[in-house]
Amino acid sequence: MAENLREVRLDSELCRAAEERFHARFASVEELLTFVLQELLRDDAAKMDRDEQRMIQDRLKDLGYI
Repeated sequence: MAENLREVRLDSELCRAAEERFHARFASVEELLTFVLQELLRDDAAKMDRDEQRMIQDRLKDLGYI
């Protein structure tokens, strides 16, 4: 299965620092960035779920069910 990839340009010093700091856990800067972006998106989804749950609870309270 071929992956669709995009090229991202980053400061070389930033990449070098990230490689030095995270080389034990991530084989490349690309792997690190993939992980970070997935985590950020997961956090956004969890926050949205909490916000939606709060809105539903507020609506149920307004309707007298809670």
